[in-house]
Amino acid sequence: MTNSWVSDQLATATTAQAVQTTNFWDSSVWGFINIIAILLMSMLAANMIKRSVGFLKYSLIPTSVLGGLILLLVSSVYEGFTGVPVFDTEFFGSKGMETLEIITFHALALGFIASTFKSSGGKLSKKRTTEILNTGVTTVSTYVLQAIIGLGITLVAALFITNLFPASGILLPFGFGQGTGQAMNYGNIYENDFGFAGGKAFGLTIAALGFLSASLGGVVHLNILKRKGKIKLTYADDSTEKATDVEGDNEIPMQGSMDKLTVQLAFVVFAYLLTYLLMYVLGLLLPGMKATVYGFNFLLGVLSATVIKTVVNKLRIKKLINRQYINDFLMTRVSNFFFDIMVVAGIAAIRLSYIKEYWAILLILGVVGLFSTYGYNRLIAKKLFKDYEQEQFVMMYGMLTGTASTGIILLREIDGQFRTPAADNMVYQNFPAIALGFPLMLIAPIAPNIPIITLIILIAYFVLLNLMLFRSFIFKKKNK
Repeated sequence: MTNSWVSDQLATATTAQAVQTTNFWDSSVWGFINIIAILLMSMLAANMIKRSVGFLKYSLIPTSVLGGLILLLVSSVYEGFTGVPVFDTEFFGSKGMETLEIITFHALALGFIASTFKSSGGKLSKKRTTEILNTGVTTVSTYVLQAIIGLGITLVAALFITNLFPASGILLPFGFGQGTGQAMNYGNIYENDFGFAGGKAFGLTIAALGFLSASLGGVVHLNILKRKGKIKLTYADDSTEKATDVEGDNEIPMQGSMDKLTVQLAFVVFAYLLTYLLMYVLGLLLPGMKATVYGFNFLLGVLSATVIKTVVNKLRIKKLINRQYINDFLMTRVSNFFFDIMVVAGIAAIRLSYIKEYWAILLILGVVGLFSTYGYNRLIAKKLFKDYEQEQFVMMYGMLTGTASTGIILLREIDGQFRTPAADNMVYQNFPAIALGFPLMLIAPIAPNIPIITLIILIAYFVLLNLMLFRSFIFKKKNK
């Protein structure tokens, strides 16, 4: 009987081993690698096309956006003929569209984490502190303006368009103001928790329209200024980086016992591991808000990176660490890589078949979002940033319709050496923007339940933010 039992155990173990055996020729092994390869190849192809085609060369459209649009076109044509997106074929592991969404989700947080690790600079003057605060308030007030306009449009449109999700317009600030990752995050919340069919695709499409608004609107604005003789365009491809940016004083060597780039990636993924643990605990404590908690992966990632950076700096002050491990130049490269991947994957993940009935409302949201963002930021730049009005405007407009990278692309066209404080404003404004923007992130998940009340709250908050923004004009002291 003992021999029989032993034989049964050996047979069971052998069967389990056979089940767990990985065949390295399976599509599940190669699918993810094939997707990453195609994403990167699409950006290489987009870069070649952009440099070869005249109107694209001067369009300022980011290469990652163009690469994503190429993949979207190919995938949509393939789906039109076969009924299946090209990324859901066996070559890409059969679940490629889902993988693209996962890549977009993670790349958003990883990009923000890498950006957070960069040094924050020295002390700021009172004037610079005020300008940075105003930039942060502008960022959030523009988000809120986009939310008011978007929500207002879809609430009215839902009365005439069958099956339109009334609160879908609140995705406008997440697509325009915060980019692909957040647009997909909140679209996913609406899709899973509130039954908005195609919510992710809706949000991703708004983000794509935002990039086009940033690129095309930015080009038109810059060329108008150029014709009027107000600015002189520089070349965004001109590099201003030096060797000392890669290897500064008292930093670890580029190729020591551990490669310097590997060290940067280790810090980033360590911060993301802490982020996951934090989200896991919050998910257990707040089970009803699990989707919202994980949607804040980028924000909690910034928190984790800030804690790690603070600890490392304290250890250096106490001489427990003698070398500088974090390099701003390499962290910028890491963050830009993740943001590029996020954008191209996010646009490629759009399912046009899911949103074909919403094209009219999407175009309305895109056009109104473009002009409202343009006009509002032109007014603020003219009133509050007179010393570098144009630089501040193009940076803010690019960032609030695309991403920070788009804002920098536009800024480098007229301030290639970053002589004005506009680029610094973009970096430092994240701190007040996160604090002031947090209420919008909290209210967005409950907007579908109370859309009218949400709209009223947003209007009240917009008024409050503008009182803060234009305080020097509204509350100025009377001249004696």
